[in-house]
Amino acid sequence: MGGHSYGDALVAKNDPNGSWFKAAMSLPETGPALRRYFVNTMFDSTFAVLGIIIGSALTADADRGLVIATIVTSCVALAISTGTSVYEAETLEQTRRMDEIGRAMLRPVDETSLGKASKASAAIIALVNSIAPLVSGAVIVSPFLLVTEEALITAAGAAIALALVLLFITGFIMGRLSERNPWWKGLRMSLVGLAAFVVCYLIGGVV
Repeated sequence: MGGHSYGDALVAKNDPNGSWFKAAMSLPETGPALRRYFVNTMFDSTFAVLGIIIGSALTADADRGLVIATIVTSCVALAISTGTSVYEAETLEQTRRMDEIGRAMLRPVDETSLGKASKASAAIIALVNSIAPLVSGAVIVSPFLLVTEEALITAAGAAIALALVLLFITGFIMGRLSERNPWWKGLRMSLVGLAAFVVCYLIGGVV
């Protein structure tokens, strides 16, 4: 199970210099779940914002304030949605895991150091995951905050470029985590994003 074990979490929790955060991060599933959820949510939220740009910024009657408001509110909604869903899923999984450990130890572990670290782990994973849409939205919305109404198309182009860069970075990280070629993975994610943009733009033109 990598470099961590449930014993590490107990040691961290009982260490007078330790903390609940250290104990939660010592659990073997916390690190991988953090990386997996954050990368996946960053990818999904970036695609969602790309769709918003197509539907609101690249139109004949585009309104700068409406574009900004739509991106910001959508990313906040995504943050709440993903954070809540991940918390519920992780809490369910952690509870199941603690129940298995409790049966093996012939006593409940919910109120032990390990049980408390497990609960903290679910909260940390959910919190970090909820940050991903906010990061994506903050980066992509920035061009719209720096231009006037007349330069909306220019801002949209810059925002799309930033979205593709975010997709590349996300793919690069995915490649590093999976021990694949990170440059190719990043390029592939950017190309997927570009293809999605073209398809959605064409659909928007037809509608």
